[in-house]
Amino acid sequence: GKAALGEEVGLLLCDVGDAASLAAMARQTRLVLNCVGPYRFFGEPVVEACVENGASCIDISGEPQFLEGMYLKYNEKAAEKGVYVIGSCGFDSIPADMGVLYTRDKLKGTLTAVESFLMVKSGPEGACIHDGTWKSAVYGLADQDNLRKLRKKIGYAPVPVLGAKLKRRGLVFYNQEFKQYSIPFMGSDVSVVKRSQRYLHRELQETPVQYGAYVNIGGLGSVIRLMFAGILFLLLVKFSFGRKLLIKYPEFFSAGRFTKKGPTQKQMDGTSFTMTFFGEGYSEGQDPQNGKPNVKICTEVKGPEPGYVATPIAMVQAAVSLLEDAACLPK
Repeated sequence: GKAALGEEVGLLLCDVGDAASLAAMARQTRLVLNCVGPYRFFGEPVVEACVENGASCIDISGEPQFLEGMYLKYNEKAAEKGVYVIGSCGFDSIPADMGVLYTRDKLKGTLTAVESFLMVKSGPEGACIHDGTWKSAVYGLADQDNLRKLRKKIGYAPVPVLGAKLKRRGLVFYNQEFKQYSIPFMGSDVSVVKRSQRYLHRELQETPVQYGAYVNIGGLGSVIRLMFAGILFLLLVKFSFGRKLLIKYPEFFSAGRFTKKGPTQKQMDGTSFTMTFFGEGYSEGQDPQNGKPNVKICTEVKGPEPGYVATPIAMVQAAVSLLEDAACLPK
């Protein structure tokens, strides 16, 4: 039978600044679940230690530059060692990636494009996010040029567009389906889904799905507040002094959405998310290379509070899948 967890959980101390301690940790396990971010500063030493010492590694990063940078540096070596480095196994970006695949499987025909819309609901206590996520956003937006250079260096093969080309929405737009305003989702969802679709097309000859990710933000008042905060953020993030201010006072610059303490238990209990997927494609027998899409589909992924309840659920289940279903994974 399966090994049962003991009553006592062992503790092994290691430090991302101490390569020997990371190597000692990696040698004692088959799989490391890495929760230490921002990953652009603390992630790579863990990945390197795992790959070098024969352990797989899972993280909950929502940082495209880290995720794609690790792919460039360690993909071939991980394959040689027979281990897996799997990023974004939390709220970023399992609901998006699995939601697109679920939508594809439910459509009777060929899915060619999907847009997702995230809505987070909070209870009477409100909701907030720990400032670790805020720091990742600050440094990520400040480093957009390097992300473009990284992608050029990787040299991704272009993925063919089948069906009608998915139009990119504006920075703020009114969403008729939800009767409120939406903005582009700034996390790793688009990066992760695109790489999944590229793999499925290249390795399994599946029809690639175009993808766009958005967040519903509410009415006009929310838009005005967000615009002021966004303009200030974009001005400050360009400069070292501005970034220091943003990181020192996350609660002020995010209008209370990000705090150094993170959410309370009551806030987490009262918060949930719904991610709605609108897909279009072609019915069975229709050629996606000819004519306009003729079928539509709507699916939903629902879950508890995204950052501290849904994320650990997703991460642990990803780990269980990797350990128990390794035979199903690509070699």
